[in-house]
Amino acid sequence: DAELSVIAKTAKKVRDAGLLLYGGGVIQLRNEKEVNRAFEYAKAAGMIRIIGVPAPNMLPLVNDRVQQYDIEVCIHNHGPGDDTYPTPDVAYERIKKYDQRIGLCHDVGHTMRVGKDPIALSEQCADRLLDVHIKDVTEATGKGKCTACGRGVIDVPKLLQTFIKIDYKGFVSFEYEAHGKDPLPGLAESVGYVRGALDALQ
Repeated sequence: DAELSVIAKTAKKVRDAGLLLYGGGVIQLRNEKEVNRAFEYAKAAGMIRIIGVPAPNMLPLVNDRVQQYDIEVCIHNHGPGDDTYPTPDVAYERIKKYDQRIGLCHDVGHTMRVGKDPIALSEQCADRLLDVHIKDVTEATGKGKCTACGRGVIDVPKLLQTFIKIDYKGFVSFEYEAHGKDPLPGLAESVGYVRGALDALQ
């Protein structure tokens, strides 16, 4: 339809500008219409994955669509207040019987805010880890707020070392939610910190 045509043209402009448009999200997949729409959107945009939050009763349909479109679905955990997927291990238990292309987008900050160890859970769920949202948080409780990587309570160098240990092949995307009106300085600091930590691990 016309909307999908606009999506395809816009995605081409993004790629022509030299950017990799590999996925979209976080997309709610609460019913059949939303599931079908998400896959059509991802196909039109040429994306390889959907970062999403499928309702548990939609997982059989999501499984069918993953096989039909060959587009991955990565379940994003949202920490405290998320009764369905607070941490990646909870999502893992719901998806382990389905196609391997249904995996996890591990938001390490939200995992830490639940009080769980994002490093241990990344290793525990390694075979379904397809995407990572990396950030740091001020404390390991629901009150924890996003902060620049290296300024919070997550051991980012050890987390990166774990990704190397498990031979992680997916994407690591920065999700910097602090200073919404001017996020660039904090994001730049986070990128610099992570690059420095990776250089130190070589």
